Amino acid sequence: MSSTDTPGGYREQSARTIRDEPQVRDSVLAGTDLANGHRNHAYAEIDSDRWRDWGRDVKTHTLAHLDRYLEEAERNLLANGVRVHWAEKADDALTILRGIVREHGVKSVVKAKSMLSEELGVNEHLEKLAVHVRETDLGEYIVQVLGQPPSHIVGPAMHLSLDDCRRLFHKRFGTPLDGAPEVLVAAARVALREEFLAADLGISGGNFLVAETGTVALIENEGNIRLSTSLPRVHVAFVGIEKLIPRFEDLAGFIQLTARAATGQPIGNYVSFIQGPRKSDEVDGPEEVHVVLVDNGRTNLLADDAAWEALRCVRCGACLNICPVYRQTGGHAYGFTYSGPIGAIIAPGILGLEEAMPLPYASSLCGACADVCPVRIPIPELLVHWRERAVEEGLTPTTERLGLKAFTAAASHPVLFKTGAALMRSTPWKSGGRALPILSGWMQERDAPTPSPQSFQAMWKDGIE
Repeated sequence: MSSTDTPGGYREQSARTIRDEPQVRDSVLAGTDLANGHRNHAYAEIDSDRWRDWGRDVKTHTLAHLDRYLEEAERNLLANGVRVHWAEKADDALTILRGIVREHGVKSVVKAKSMLSEELGVNEHLEKLAVHVRETDLGEYIVQVLGQPPSHIVGPAMHLSLDDCRRLFHKRFGTPLDGAPEVLVAAARVALREEFLAADLGISGGNFLVAETGTVALIENEGNIRLSTSLPRVHVAFVGIEKLIPRFEDLAGFIQLTARAATGQPIGNYVSFIQGPRKSDEVDGPEEVHVVLVDNGRTNLLADDAAWEALRCVRCGACLNICPVYRQTGGHAYGFTYSGPIGAIIAPGILGLEEAMPLPYASSLCGACADVCPVRIPIPELLVHWRERAVEEGLTPTTERLGLKAFTAAASHPVLFKTGAALMRSTPWKSGGRALPILSGWMQERDAPTPSPQSFQAMWKDGIE
């Protein structure tokens, strides 16, 4: 993995995308504009402020009592005939999966859309075990064939244009280069149907896990999740421990709130409630259901007095769609499973702050993400929280630290401040077309403001006189 495939390569990768891949920005802007319009319409149909307050309060209550609800969920999952596993780290989750694969002699896997499985590296793990794995969500299928990670939480192929997909499907399936989207979908459906019928194991995530009933709830628009969880003889659901909600009746609100924020629909086309393996009087469904409850840094976030609020996230992608930074670069530049504003506040908890740098700085702090979040996560405040932590831990660039110290010293001494301000007004921001060293990074993307010929104090004095 190169440095540009990690958060550490964000500046380089984002600059490259903007400079060399304008088609990515065009595709992302078109896709997010559409999503934003649909979300606005869907929010206008309801008392969205009241719904969002309710969603925030339920998730906050659950996180405050997460230990109790996890124990309740485990009891009810076991009562439903589900085999429950606990995974503290990604390696633990993959070890559990390897055991299931070997126990059942699994050779072929179909995988429903799951960002947690991307976080864990499930596909790469299965391939190392010589197991064939196929993504079945259309967007995930496309990026898997291209050898790319998803670029958006909800729309994995957001960065691709229709023509990009046409060329891919022409090469793979022989569809016309000017084929309509329906033609491409039909070709993918034929190919994937064979994968569904041949699979030994189906893998999914979990949008929500109800503690009261031990129910795994899944939302989708294509039907691929339902096939992945019902046709193979074994189903494994990877569920983050933050996905808990207390009561079955809470699902009605969260399913609608998530769909409205994500795609602008009143509800997803398919909603599945997984209650356990197939019973003796049922004609379909898996023989075994495994739920793997995954921590992987989530308790680190929960223990943080400020950062824990990020765990309310329902993975709707609304903050990505509205973010002026994400909309310029798409998701791959972030070098992390979760891109955009939510990724910038989750990454420090999952990866560690040093590994996540500089993602907390990949924001203008405009506040648009907080305005659209269905569970009212104060994303700008949490970005500032991680920036403060970065300063405390000495993770900011040396020039930035020295510059802020110099400014603090100057601002504390009037004579120094006046002298420094006079120098800045008289010194060119650039020399020979090159920015001064301390401003070089800042001025790569913008022009320097023209200094005022007079200080504010001098203008104030002139105005009084």
